[in-house]
Amino acid sequence: MALFEWTLVLLLGAVILAGMARRIGVPYPALLSLAGAGLAFLPFAEGIEIDPGLALALFVAPVLLDAAFDTSPRELKHYAVPVALLALAAVIVTTLVVALIGVKLAGLPLAAAITLGAIVAPPDAAAAAAVLGELRPSRRIMAIVQGESLLNDATALLIYRVGVAATLGAALTAAATPWLALSLAASVAAGYVLGKLYVLATRRVTDPASATVLQFVGVFGVWLLADRVGLSAIITMVVYAMTLARYAPRRTAARNRVSSYSVWETAVFVLNVLAFVLMGLQARPILERLSAEHRLDALMLSAAVLAAVIAVRILWVLGCGALIRALFGPREDGDGIRSDIVVGWCGMRGLVTLATAFALPDAFPGRDLVVLTAFSIVLGTLVLQGATLKPLLRLLRFEPDRSVELEVSRARIAVVQAAIDALDGDTSPVAIAVREQYAAELTVAGNPDAPQAATPYDDLRLRAIKKQRDALHRLRASGAISDEAFHRLEEEIDWAELDAAPAGRFQPLTT
Repeated sequence: MALFEWTLVLLLGAVILAGMARRIGVPYPALLSLAGAGLAFLPFAEGIEIDPGLALALFVAPVLLDAAFDTSPRELKHYAVPVALLALAAVIVTTLVVALIGVKLAGLPLAAAITLGAIVAPPDAAAAAAVLGELRPSRRIMAIVQGESLLNDATALLIYRVGVAATLGAALTAAATPWLALSLAASVAAGYVLGKLYVLATRRVTDPASATVLQFVGVFGVWLLADRVGLSAIITMVVYAMTLARYAPRRTAARNRVSSYSVWETAVFVLNVLAFVLMGLQARPILERLSAEHRLDALMLSAAVLAAVIAVRILWVLGCGALIRALFGPREDGDGIRSDIVVGWCGMRGLVTLATAFALPDAFPGRDLVVLTAFSIVLGTLVLQGATLKPLLRLLRFEPDRSVELEVSRARIAVVQAAIDALDGDTSPVAIAVREQYAAELTVAGNPDAPQAATPYDDLRLRAIKKQRDALHRLRASGAISDEAFHRLEEEIDWAELDAAPAGRFQPLTT
């Protein structure tokens, strides 16, 4: 079957799996990983190779920007200690433990074993966020898991690059340490400058299609530029995305923003699908190249590493949590140990682990063993932890967190009040009607349980818009208007419906 036909089939299967995942309450990457593993055993499945140099840029850059764009610098600062303990220290400890297993159990060279440790060390928050967002545990848990996932990739990729270079014979000296520190600082500066330059350069772009294309060009361009000049591409991308999130919204047209969010959500989904499927298809030729004895060795290594990454994370989180409480006292919410258990269990590996395994050079010693182990860890953590995270949250009986709703309520009251104040002194019938609509929004905004619910005016508008849409379709069916006129009016009605519909109707609140 041709590659294009395979892609269509795989995307269709991914949509079905995503629907199944929502129905049974598990993260969709868990089912994707199972499907990717199943492909390795299909006799008609074709092997697909990917350029190692392309893997990181293709799979990591867009997903990292999407995650960093939604990250709050305020919450990163507020939870700096637990995030640093996970994103820096936990990654290093996990890498060392896995490296020891790789040397002792599989006989890997030390540098290659460290590379394996760096590949499987960083958890991915995407799968955890899908479950956590639905059940809404404490805001602290979400902030720590997402902040860790954003920054641990930089730590892991730094170790990964050093490990690959050492494995392939590059000389590493102590004199390189100052240059490394300088590179990290330059990466932060470059991300900020490039983000500001992008905002200034694209402020006059009003066409949604052009704006979206430029966003992808900017993402891949920033990643490739940082990588080419020796900067940390991940740190540069994180700072670049957070700079865009800070400065771009005021200069972005509403239509461009709606279009952009939809395109990026789809792109991240497609990249996850391709990564899991490609890894599954690469697993098959690897299994065929390994003898029966080596397959058993690979299985033992995978099982040992899987147990290690899960155990190290849980012990580290529980130990650090106990130490912090001993030094600074218990937290006000009183759920310290429960939060630690959830954070410790949110150790699913995902796209970054797959991409770094893809990116290993063909000449890397033990590459087949490392790639197969990496895929096994992703598969094992997603299935074991991803499928049990929701029952764990229910067992621990977390109360739904309402802090975001309270903030939305306060902010929406201020925003709507500003609109009402703008009409002061205008006694025209139109101003009175508009003022009444804003007053209804103000009443809804004061409800902290549903500060963005529909007002009576919204319900009436949605009812009228439905009749408008029916009338428009009848006009087209009867031939009274052309298709071009139909599509122009259809777009007008779509925007009206978006304006009248309650927030969250057209996009999930868990993202």
